[in-house]
Amino acid sequence: SATSVTPSVATDVAISGQQLQSLRYGENPHQPAAWYQTGLVPTGWTAATKLQGKELSYNNLVDLEAARRIITEFSDNPAAVIIKHTNPCGVALGNTLFEAYEKAFHADPISAFGGIVALNHPIDISTATALTQTFLECVVAPECDQEARKILSAKSKVRILLLPDLQTGPQQMINVIAGGFLVQVPDNTVDTPDNWQVVTQKQPTPDELEELLFAWKVCKHVKSNAIVVTRDRTTLGVGAGQMNRVGSVKISLEQAGEKAKGGILASDGFFPFDDSVRTAAAAGITAIVQPGGSLRDNDSIQAANELGLVMVFTGIRHFLH
Repeated sequence: SATSVTPSVATDVAISGQQLQSLRYGENPHQPAAWYQTGLVPTGWTAATKLQGKELSYNNLVDLEAARRIITEFSDNPAAVIIKHTNPCGVALGNTLFEAYEKAFHADPISAFGGIVALNHPIDISTATALTQTFLECVVAPECDQEARKILSAKSKVRILLLPDLQTGPQQMINVIAGGFLVQVPDNTVDTPDNWQVVTQKQPTPDELEELLFAWKVCKHVKSNAIVVTRDRTTLGVGAGQMNRVGSVKISLEQAGEKAKGGILASDGFFPFDDSVRTAAAAGITAIVQPGGSLRDNDSIQAANELGLVMVFTGIRHFLH
């Protein structure tokens, strides 16, 4: 594990908040909803600056938080994330912010329509121009250049938010159930290949290892069962929220199509059988990253060796419900 001290949860938990604003409705028009601030000092989204756009909705805020969680995985290279219904439809790294956004958008342009965009660098002129080319609900970035603001103002309904501190999130996750609520520490594990185990005869190249890490970071934020196919630090296929892992594999590879050849496949949970490894190899996948931990791990390892794949076990699972 990347963390040496395991955080604990309190014996007694009290939740309090001050209503920041009433929302038009919740997930659906028939559900009343409101937005609350915790603590006296605004933090997180309550501290964000809204440059322009319509009032934020309940779904906007839920999706913005999902986008924030992914973008925090990428602090150095310019990165772009496009979210739909809390799942990423496009995530990419680039040499410039414009390149990162273009790669993320073209990963799945159909799903990107009406999406939520998170960027980890200030919005510049070229990125702002690209953002105005399609319908988007919200865009969040640490900052926005003055000239870029003028360009974005042409799309006055798009909600543009500035949040310099995209890194700091909640200290605990709360899920309300009948008769009480559940509390857990967020899945903030910093993933590093130093803790991984290469279980195949074939070893990953340094570039493959970087790609495996990129795919693994994205997969962590996709609803389980999650499968992510990537290449060139860009998502090519995202299989999200399927009731069986085989279904997620099929969706991600079908979406990637021919581009899957030479690509990487990440799985948020272990493969219980070797069928998914064989399906991935048939599509042209060259390396797989998964937690490991199945009683039948050896079947998957043997299949990977037989087919000449690289496979690494991370030793950590990233379920997301």
